[in-house]
Amino acid sequence: MKKTSTGRKSKTSTKRYGNREFVIITYLFVAVFIMMMGYFAYFQVFKSEDFINSPYNTRQNTFAEHVVRGEILSADEKVLAQTVVGEDGGETRYYPYGAMFAHAVGYDSNGKYGIESFGNFNLLRSHAFFLEQVINGIQNKKNPGDNIVSTLNYSLQEAAYQALGGNRGAVIALEPATGKLLAMVSKPDFDPNTLAANWESIIANTDSDNSVLLNRAAQGLYPPGSTFKILTTLEYLRENPNYQDYHYECQGSIAMENTEIHCYNNAVHGSEDLQKSFAKSCNTSYANIGLGLNKTKFAGLCKQMLFGTDLPIAYPSKQSSFVLNKDSNTDQVTQMAIGQGETLVTPMHMALLTSAIANNGTLMRPYVIDHTENYRGVTVKSYSPSVYGPLLSKDEANKLQEFMSLVVSEGTGSKLNGQSYHAAGKTGSAEFSNVKGESHAWFTGYASAEGKGSIAVTVIVENGGAGSTTAVPIAKQVFDTYFAGN
Repeated sequence: MKKTSTGRKSKTSTKRYGNREFVIITYLFVAVFIMMMGYFAYFQVFKSEDFINSPYNTRQNTFAEHVVRGEILSADEKVLAQTVVGEDGGETRYYPYGAMFAHAVGYDSNGKYGIESFGNFNLLRSHAFFLEQVINGIQNKKNPGDNIVSTLNYSLQEAAYQALGGNRGAVIALEPATGKLLAMVSKPDFDPNTLAANWESIIANTDSDNSVLLNRAAQGLYPPGSTFKILTTLEYLRENPNYQDYHYECQGSIAMENTEIHCYNNAVHGSEDLQKSFAKSCNTSYANIGLGLNKTKFAGLCKQMLFGTDLPIAYPSKQSSFVLNKDSNTDQVTQMAIGQGETLVTPMHMALLTSAIANNGTLMRPYVIDHTENYRGVTVKSYSPSVYGPLLSKDEANKLQEFMSLVVSEGTGSKLNGQSYHAAGKTGSAEFSNVKGESHAWFTGYASAEGKGSIAVTVIVENGGAGSTTAVPIAKQVFDTYFAGN
């Protein structure tokens, strides 16, 4: 009986074990299936558009066989790009404002750039009424593509374009509270309407500083000059809570080992505290400040401020560079503290830093597509502001706002004083060669008015001399236009 009993128990245990194994395998397959379906749903909702819109995805080319490329519009409803269909069915991409929006809107011949590139998928799909699409298919007609309504403001773009004039350089305008790109101008420029015809002569200069295809706003690397003193000041504030006690006697120049640093035009600023040093953009004072900073901490701050990092923008951009470590010598440190030496930044980078300061420390992720709509104006998809992250604390941002306000009320940005809006910022004159007097002119700042919002503007004029003389008036024209229209 024991033997029979033992045999039955063994058979039952084996059966239960087999059932349990079957259940586990079944659950495993069910779990894998659920995860696959979940990822498929996630891909469809969040990633499919990014994948299809990739410039490396050749599937986009087939869309053009069935869809007439949609329009690109400004925020104030100006047509910036459209496809003209001829009587023979031939399609020509037309840019009504020529070179004015060349780098912002981009081009759609000999490759793609700008909104034409990263908005390509949106422009080549159609949300025309379903029955209309069916009828077009039967008649072998193309469907009208969706339109992109950008955040670009025509009036601001025109003001920036006219103000920069025949100078080489860039102008950028952002809305700090949202991250909307309002204007982006880069010169020298080109007419996208004649790009294909002039392509051979244009690409002959792609390796030179004169290349018209180079978007200087996002891809131009320049020494920041005194605009970098914003970061030097921030590090000093972090290391010295008693920053109000700072004092320096400016004699117009200071000798540092193998380097002699001069204030711009050898100006003698005399007795200064930290705020006056900033407002007057005193090089010798900031060279002195740089020597007292913790080099490791300063390098960490600049990394936090997006140096050596890809900028969170849709346009191709170059990384800003900052070279400082514990072994950096006196000459390197003092040059770095005043924005010279090996430090290089893009105007877009400076615009993002300024925008974060104006927004109490928080950087909003920049974007240039507000929404897409079908050809009848029905919204298909809207894009909302999103937070990139805090670059500095609210208290630090507020202190820098005070310093930048003094630049306008008492310092080098005085041309912006006494306006209907409150402006703040920092000028810069960045030496780029060994020839005396050759420098790029910088201004980066923001302005606000009660009930009219705020705007951040960054300007660089290549070989423009003093920022206070050349860059500030350009920024002023953009500010004036913004607040006149709001």
